[in-house]
Formats: sequence, structure tokens, C-alpha cells
Amino acid sequence: MDLTAAPTTDPTAIYRYRDGLYAVDLITAALVHFDFFTWLNANPSTLAQVCAHFDFHPRPADVMMTLLAANGLVTDQGGTFQCTTTAREHLTKSSTWNLSPYFASLHDRPIARDYVEVLRTGKPAGWSGDKAAFDWHKAMEQDDFARKFTAAMDCRGIYLSQALAKKLDLTGRSRVLDIGGGSGIYACSLVAHNAHLHGTVLEQSPVDKICARLIAERGCADRVDVATGNMFDGMTPGCDVHLFSNVLHDWDVPEVKALLARSHDAMPAGGLLVIHDAFINADKTGPLHVAEYSCLLMHSTQGKCYSTTEYAALMDEAGFTPGEYHDTAVARGFMTGVKR
Repeated sequence: MDLTAAPTTDPTAIYRYRDGLYAVDLITAALVHFDFFTWLNANPSTLAQVCAHFDFHPRPADVMMTLLAANGLVTDQGGTFQCTTTAREHLTKSSTWNLSPYFASLHDRPIARDYVEVLRTGKPAGWSGDKAAFDWHKAMEQDDFARKFTAAMDCRGIYLSQALAKKLDLTGRSRVLDIGGGSGIYACSLVAHNAHLHGTVLEQSPVDKICARLIAERGCADRVDVATGNMFDGMTPGCDVHLFSNVLHDWDVPEVKALLARSHDAMPAGGLLVIHDAFINADKTGPLHVAEYSCLLMHSTQGKCYSTTEYAALMDEAGFTPGEYHDTAVARGFMTGVKR
């Protein structure tokens, strides 16, 4: 496999169908199950006040408000959310042009119903809305699910990992630890673009064995190895670059803090932290693609898409000096931090 090749066309529109699949259900839940816009129009509120009135958990409520802001339906005025003219005219019951009845037939969509529960509890629903399924984190401990999910992330990673590798400067670095690296595609791509670099992928069972096989199939086994372990228990020592690629967005703030602390403890002074993900912008008004993707993550994992300011604050608290955000491809990008 040539991990330095790139496609000739841009797949962003195709990604967006999958990434934004659940956004319509969150809008439906807000509009049909909670009549949210009618209430907000009469009661401009902070996020905490929204949560208190509807008994929402802060994590999913934040994702919902970001989605509404990205769609131009609410604005944040000094921490207080209010309806825009568009929302007031088309999504409140007192308006002549109210479209709520047009959405009423979507009331019983399974994912929309899931959101009613997720908004109130903060707990993820079953993967893909399957009530009998484990949430994503438990499902990944099952061999069949782990294989299918790893394959799905691998086909995405072949493209996204190269976009990262071409923009990330690893001059003078020696070994990258790909934390929760799944198939190992990111570690393999980084070493393919950096002849001096070696890599280790930290993964738990059963993904570790899947990862080792795929690394060998790519012809990278001489420069990328696999360490078996749970990332919450500690990080493999001896690596001066730590990569969290599409990992932190699966976890809530306490878990993100714990992982960054583990990374800081295992990394030498001056080590480089790299967070590769889909980032919400600083004022949480978009990008729309990422706000939509965050809905899927909020539904099925314990996380969401974090903003650049949230990640910078989390890195700083963990002992890293945060750097700037850089775009890569398909509404993804990266931020770096240097261990103080």
C-alpha cells in the first residue's frame, strides 16, 4: 500500500452524508419533542438555564446549541442564547409561517427518540440506535464489532492520515505513540512520510491483534509496532510524539483530562502532543459539517466535537503549551501542544 498517494478528487460531500446523518434527528427532537424554539423565544437563556428548564445534561445540550448556532437558528449574546429571526418566524408556534407541523411526522424516528433520553441523561444510546446493543465503548470489546468498526475507520484513515502527515512537522522527532490508534493507519502514514520516524500503536484487545495484522499487510511492521494496553491505565514510555487521532471526541471532559494527564506523565520534556480531530470553532458557531458530526458522537459515545478553545484550555491545564489550529481535509484538522 502506497501511503504517500492521494486521490484525485475531493470526497468531502460523501463524508458529509455520513458525518451529518443524525443532525436532522436532533433538530427534530428540539422542535417536536420539546418545542424548544417557542420556549427560547420567550426565555432567552444561558446554557445552564436551558439545562435547568428542560432537565438536560450539559454535554448533549452544548452539542444541540452548537448545531442550532451553526444553522443560524440561535445566537449567543454574551453567554445568553436567543432565537434568530429565522427561528422566530419558522419554528415557533405563534408564527404564521411555523413549520413545526411539517416535522411532526418525524416524531417517532428512532434516533430522534434516542435524543430525548440522551439529552436528559447524558448517557450514550446504543450504537446506530440499536437498543439491544452496547454503547460504542463496550461494543469495541466485542471481537466482531471491533473488526467491523476498525475496518470502517481504516478506510477513512487512509485519506485523512495522509492529509495530516503532509501538514504536521515532525522534524527532529523520533517515535510517535498512536494512542487508541485502531488499525494503525495514522502511525503507518506518519512513518511513510517521515523516513526518520518510528511508531507504536497503543490498543487494547481485541483491536491490538487486528492492528498488528493490518500493519503487516501495509508493509510497515519493521517501523511500527503494537503495544497492548488500556490508554486510561498509562501510556507506553519512550515516545516523544503522542497522537490522539479521532479519540478524545469519544469522551467527556473528565476522561479527556485523564488521558492528557497520562500523556503528559509518559512524555519527555519538550515532547509533542498532537490532537487530530474535527474541531468546533472558537465561538461555537460551526463549521456546520463539524456541528452535525458532533450530533452523531454525542448520540453514540460519551463525547462530542470540542472547540479549539476547549482543547487549548485542556492542554494548558494538563501541562502543555497549546499551539494553533491547522486544517487538513474533510472538516478535520489538528492542534499541537508542547510539554512544559
